[in-house]
Amino acid sequence: MRREDVEFLSEGTTVRGWLYRPDGDAGDVPAVVLAGGWCYVRELVMPYYAEAFAAAGIAALVFDYRNLGVSDGEPRQHLDPTAQVRDYQNALSFLERTPGIDADRLGAWGISYSGGHVLRIAATDPRVKAIVSQIPVVDGYRNMRRVHGTMGWRRLWQAILEDRQLRYEDPAKRLYLPHATEEPENEVSAWPFPETKTTFAQLQATEAPLYQNLSTMESVDLLLDYDVNYFVDRIYDTPTLMIVAEGDDLTLWDLEIESFNAIPTHKKELVVLPHTSHMTLYSDRDKLAAAAEHATSWFVRQLLSDRTED
Repeated sequence: MRREDVEFLSEGTTVRGWLYRPDGDAGDVPAVVLAGGWCYVRELVMPYYAEAFAAAGIAALVFDYRNLGVSDGEPRQHLDPTAQVRDYQNALSFLERTPGIDADRLGAWGISYSGGHVLRIAATDPRVKAIVSQIPVVDGYRNMRRVHGTMGWRRLWQAILEDRQLRYEDPAKRLYLPHATEEPENEVSAWPFPETKTTFAQLQATEAPLYQNLSTMESVDLLLDYDVNYFVDRIYDTPTLMIVAEGDDLTLWDLEIESFNAIPTHKKELVVLPHTSHMTLYSDRDKLAAAAEHATSWFVRQLLSDRTED
């Protein structure tokens, strides 16, 4: 396996990432685009999947969205889901022009927030021949309202409205809030789960120093309008694997399964990982390995097997 530093333009902004190539010289190979969830940078979890794909003969492009990590873009730590989907699309365009990549065998992988993004991509970009959606955010409004609870929901809306007023008065200014906090009952955060704070703090200390536990308040405002269910009933043909964690109370596995059931293609599979939570797919390497094995097997079947059999 070889890893290369790469960069490409996404709507005029330079986006940077790593391209993992399989060993050997087997001609043009399939490739999968990977990007992360809320506030993720490329070092978070994604290299494990990229290395697994490359070991199986599939190239993998892992990148930081605009405004995050090593990529350019302002304001920093601003998460616009529509812009992030466009970053995915431009990553696909980059791969189409990359020597050694088979432009007819491209896939997309996503986790948490980006697990929702790839469902939208499956519905709207025919260049993608297979996707894996892991523990996806599928309906931002319903997700946020449930996980914040009644009083937390009031506090969140108060903060959003304060930010709207601030941006109206001075578009250059904006409020920020933590990704997560250890005391969600006392501090407003985007995702009010103490285990998210502790897990990502550990990952920041060990493998992802550019991760910041911070996003613009407007990012949450945009999340409330995020709903991939508008798109999933357009997935008529794209092979789709959804991996959910049994009992996931962060991105809510009942909502995820509801969205999966709305996908019309017969080329779909649902994997429910038992005895697994949302965050153990980051903190528990055995759980991560199990998910990576399912994802790798899916992409091999959809992007590699037919060509290998020929």
